[in-house]
Amino acid sequence: MGIIGWIVFGLIVGALAKLVMPGKDPGGIVVTSLIGIVGALLGGFIGRALNFYGPDEPAGFLMAFIGAVVLLAGYRMVAGQRAP
Repeated sequence: MGIIGWIVFGLIVGALAKLVMPGKDPGGIVVTSLIGIVGALLGGFIGRALNFYGPDEPAGFLMAFIGAVVLLAGYRMVAGQRAP
């Protein structure tokens, strides 16, 4: 999958992560989308590194989704501590 594919995939995963974790995000839709992209890349990389699946297998979606949810939760915790 090319870089454009990862970006589109990350946007979709970020939107799904936002649906699973409703609430106000400090950065809005742009930051949520970027977190989805990074989570997809990170989750996909970790899943392949641990040999959970190979390239272009459907299990990659699950790892990308988990990565996006974890990053979104971490971002909310960090950004929530900074708020006055």
